[in-house]
Formats: sequence, structure tokens, C-alpha cells
Amino acid sequence: MHESREHLQTLTEIRSLMERSSKFLSLSGLSGVSAGVIALIGAFLVSMRLQTSFLTRLTDSGHSTGATQLNYHDQRQFLVSVAAGVLVAALLAGTYFTLRKARRQGQSVWNQSSQRLLWAMAVPLATGGIFCLALLFYNLIWLAFPATLIFYGLALYNGSKYTFRDVESLAYCEIILGLLSVFWPGYNLLTWSLGFGVLHIVYGLAMYYKYERTTA
Repeated sequence: MHESREHLQTLTEIRSLMERSSKFLSLSGLSGVSAGVIALIGAFLVSMRLQTSFLTRLTDSGHSTGATQLNYHDQRQFLVSVAAGVLVAALLAGTYFTLRKARRQGQSVWNQSSQRLLWAMAVPLATGGIFCLALLFYNLIWLAFPATLIFYGLALYNGSKYTFRDVESLAYCEIILGLLSVFWPGYNLLTWSLGFGVLHIVYGLAMYYKYERTTA
């Protein structure tokens, strides 16, 4: 019996070592929380600038019911600027928390597993980014919101095999929410806020309490 327990413990340790060598496990739950907060701030700035609520459709003409009368070019430029700002801020915050977690674990951030993760996510994200710019170019602003959710979900799903499997659940939620918002165009900003804001915060907190709090 004692030998069986030792063998089981040895196999568990081997499995853990293999998982650490093949998967990027320095991803911090606080990165998700920070990304969610930043996304909600961005959505709030959009609602204030366009003077619209989260329950108002941003239409192809570049206006929304009750929105300030900005022409489509100005509205598009503002939305792209906010999206770029949210992306950069979220990446910086995510990098900080990930580096901090890696240092605490005594691990390197830039290794084969992290490179595989980045490459797996880069292809869907780059494709989705170009596709969304095309939608904005053709004045299909209402479709750009669900498209960002769908392609982001696909990127998470593609990268989930190189990190925590919990990421796969977040990927499904983002994709489903994006598909629903295609048929629910009256709530563009709301669905975007739920996907990039609320879901990130919930996921990040769940990951933090599951993997990090006990070792903090």
C-alpha cells in the first residue's frame, strides 16, 4: 500500500512537470480582472462621448438614438482610438501581473509554451482585427462589436490548450455572446461590455482564487 502511494505521488509529480513544460501557467487571474475593468472604462467613455446608453443601437449611419450628432468619420475614429487604448492598457496591465506571478513562481515568462500560446492566439486576433476594420470601413459599425467578441473567443479557444483549460470556458462564453449579439443588434455596447468587461472580471477572480490566492 505504501509503495502504491509512492508510485502515485511520483506519477503526479511527473505529470505536473510535463504540464509545466508544455503549458504556460504564469497567466495571472488579476490580468483578467484588470482587462475587464479597463474595458468597462472604455465602454463608459464611448457612452459619454456619444451621449448614448448601453441599451441603444449604434447604427450603420454612425448615429444612435439620442446620441450626439457626430458624423460617421468622427465616430469611427473615436471608437478605434478607444479600442486601441483599451487594448494597450489591458496588455500592459496583463503583462505586469503575469510577470509578477512568474517571478513569485521562479519561472521564465518567455519560453516555448508562452511562444506557442501567443502564436495560437495571434492568428485569430490578427484576422479578427483586420475583419473588424473592414466592417468599419464599409460602415457596418454594429457588426464590429459582435465580431470582436467572436474572434476573441476563437483566439482564447485556440490558445487554451497551451495554458489553463479554464480559458476554454471563457472562450465559449465570448463566442456565444458574440453570436447572440449578431441577432441582438439593439444592445451593441451592452454585449461588448458584458463580454470584455464583466466576463473578464468574473473569470479573473475565479482564476485568482483557484490558483493564486493559496500560493500568494
